[in-house]
Amino acid sequence: MKAGIHPAYDTVRVHCACGNTFSTRSTHKGDINLEICSNCHPFFTGKQKLVDTAGRVERFRRKYAKNEPKQ
Repeated sequence: MKAGIHPAYDTVRVHCACGNTFSTRSTHKGDINLEICSNCHPFFTGKQKLVDTAGRVERFRRKYAKNEPKQ
């Protein structure tokens, strides 16, 4: 490998919105902030979790609430 052409590969802290924190190595400078990680992702946990961005899910429910069939 040529000297002086490769980026620095340092240890960084990764913080998830669920509160999970871990260390990894990356060329990224500073900490990394995530919205979803393997501790809270539905694929890994087996639980479905709606990630509501800007109230879209609630707006969808209000829009189609009157179209729900009566039981």
